[in-house]
Amino acid sequence: MNFTDTPTVFIVDDDASVREGMAWLLRTRRLLSESFESAESFLNMLETNFQDTDKGSRSEHNWPRQAACILLDVRMPSMSGLALFEQLLNNGIAHAWPVIFLTGHADVPTAVDSVKRGAFDFCEKPFSDNALVDRVEQALLLSYERLSTRHEQLRLQARLMELTDRERDVMRLVVEGLPNKLIADQLDISVRTVEVHRARVFDKMEVKSAVELANLMRSLT
Repeated sequence: MNFTDTPTVFIVDDDASVREGMAWLLRTRRLLSESFESAESFLNMLETNFQDTDKGSRSEHNWPRQAACILLDVRMPSMSGLALFEQLLNNGIAHAWPVIFLTGHADVPTAVDSVKRGAFDFCEKPFSDNALVDRVEQALLLSYERLSTRHEQLRLQARLMELTDRERDVMRLVVEGLPNKLIADQLDISVRTVEVHRARVFDKMEVKSAVELANLMRSLT
């Protein structure tokens, strides 16, 4: 899978010195970053670049193709990091782009609860530079894997849309393990017609066997 941009670390923190320090630290490990001074400015970026980010659904339009992770401060004026995280959970961005909370000691219990709800991790200030960047790299890898899986699912769904109703009927019975003769009996068509539809299904779904087709369909669940 080829992403449209270089993997990026998004830094969301109201403290300019923290943003600058984090950006410098990431550059030492050759990681690209982009900084935001508030949750609102980060949401504005999302609204500019993706559609339906406030609809609470993981549609094709609001899933980025760029691997990334988010370094998110818990305490910020106006909208807090926790409030932003809620929105990112609802629109699916927190799944595509893992969130690492940056937190003070007093916020640790809250950060731990956020991890249970889907955040990737939290780092307590002051944190170890190397440990933090290690977690960032792991989060970027997870983002890549999740986006790759999503991309393959979209490709599979597009292939399914190309099937005719009859081909879908045949595919369902092939996946259930029925031989051509029983498929023909159930659908009240000839064995030869089953063979033709079966071949077309294999071609459209880009598989070579019933086992491969069954495994492919299981990947959608």
